[in-house]
Amino acid sequence: MDFTDKRVLVTGSSRGIGFDIARMFLDAGARVAIHGSTEQSAGAALERLGEYEHKVATPGDIGTVAGCESAVETAINAFGGLDILVNCAGVGVGRPIADCDEAMWDAHCDVNLKGLFFCCRAALPELKKSNGNIVNIASDAGLMGVPGITVYCGTKGGVVNMSRAMALEIAPDVRVNCVCPGYVDTDMIRISVKKKPDPEAAWQKMIDYAPLKRIASTEEIAHAVMYLASDQARFVTGTSLAIDGGATAGK
Repeated sequence: MDFTDKRVLVTGSSRGIGFDIARMFLDAGARVAIHGSTEQSAGAALERLGEYEHKVATPGDIGTVAGCESAVETAINAFGGLDILVNCAGVGVGRPIADCDEAMWDAHCDVNLKGLFFCCRAALPELKKSNGNIVNIASDAGLMGVPGITVYCGTKGGVVNMSRAMALEIAPDVRVNCVCPGYVDTDMIRISVKKKPDPEAAWQKMIDYAPLKRIASTEEIAHAVMYLASDQARFVTGTSLAIDGGATAGK
């Protein structure tokens, strides 16, 4: 797919899924704003993408309205507008309901819901000018309940339904879609697994979770984002695309 000179902001692109989404857009000719929560994280990601020319660092705390507006404004000022916004920044912690405190609840809601919404709000005037589009990263946990991650499920379910509502409200000027990954092989997942009492068993449990019996690569999620952001999907809005190996087909 050709994204030559398209202006793209990918939040949460300093690592993991977001990093490979940003890299894939750069490979396709886009100008990409690389976002991290701090100047250090955004700058480090920029260095890792050193061979690419058309990129800029856009730090900002997505858990605050000011941070959202700053990140979006930096991208718009750097590129003279915006064509595509990918909201990939997110947090996720697994705990039993009894162990979920207010700080954990607030952190999930601030980044996964509030941050996503206010990034969209800040970007909307420029996206309307360019007839651009938004791709939000939710989760298969936003399409079904999963025990042990109730707070995360709640916020990602909110992302799915908020994407639908946005798609209706800002059509026909801007398309809004959502990608819902299952387990993805990222450094965060691997760190989490290493902390388990039996890391090998925890990793195997993730493999067995999906009917296809494996974990997705970050590139597979990035390909889905690229499709929804492309002209090939110009009649697609308000959809939630599960990239989960069949997990949400039924348990």
